[in-house]
Amino acid sequence: MSDDQPAITLYRLQACPFCERVVRVLEEKGLDYQSRFVEPMHSDRDVVKRISGKRTVPAIVDENTGVTMSESANIVEYLEHTYEGAA
Repeated sequence: MSDDQPAITLYRLQACPFCERVVRVLEEKGLDYQSRFVEPMHSDRDVVKRISGKRTVPAIVDENTGVTMSESANIVEYLEHTYEGAA
């Protein structure tokens, strides 16, 4: 991980409401993150499958804590708990 890369990577789709929910929380908390847009075709999302074991988005990798997870509700809960005082 280079110094200029944010610790949090969000794997997402364009115009995905579940992804936007996670983006909103990241931005409300002022957390630096990088977006990686994935293939629209579920069967083509090999990069997401490699990191999270599933092909669903959103998925995040947080290098600060070593956590990788998917499912927007789980991610939002994780961010709220882990970065409680942020923003």
